[in-house]
Amino acid sequence: MEINIRGKNVDVPPALWQYAEKRLIKLEKYIRQDPVVCQVTFSTVRSRYVVEVTIPLNNMIVRAEESAQDAFSSVDLVVEKLERQLEKYKARLLRREKPEPKLDQGKQEPETGRIVRVKRFAMKPMMPEEAALQMELLGHDFFVFANGETGVVNVIYKRRDGNFGLIEPEDM
Repeated sequence: MEINIRGKNVDVPPALWQYAEKRLIKLEKYIRQDPVVCQVTFSTVRSRYVVEVTIPLNNMIVRAEESAQDAFSSVDLVVEKLERQLEKYKARLLRREKPEPKLDQGKQEPETGRIVRVKRFAMKPMMPEEAALQMELLGHDFFVFANGETGVVNVIYKRRDGNFGLIEPEDM
């Protein structure tokens, strides 16, 4: 696994660099893909160290972000979170025939009605089950994807009852 570490408006000391690499390299046991490029970004927000890690895997993206008063503690927290996500990913792949989604119900802040961020991403064709897994790995409430069967853009979302909903456009 290749690990790219960078600081966002902060210098990453060599000791922290080595510690992060040492902790993240242990995640290789969950990953059966070569090559894997792990992106690590260190930053500070209000005197807290924030670590964001992104790992692209087989048309999926595993991402985690954690913050703590100490940079080394934030690395430990983010690695623990990634281990849980990767274990879940690995288990879901092993029992793909019978997916049983288990979702965390997150609290949402009310919108103010204005667009504050625009994201662009490549939509790779995938099955709805793969899209649901990708959505869970990202920690989002919905996910836009190109349906692998129809080639049409669909949206999968989390329902309050813990299940998923799928939005498909009607033919016009």
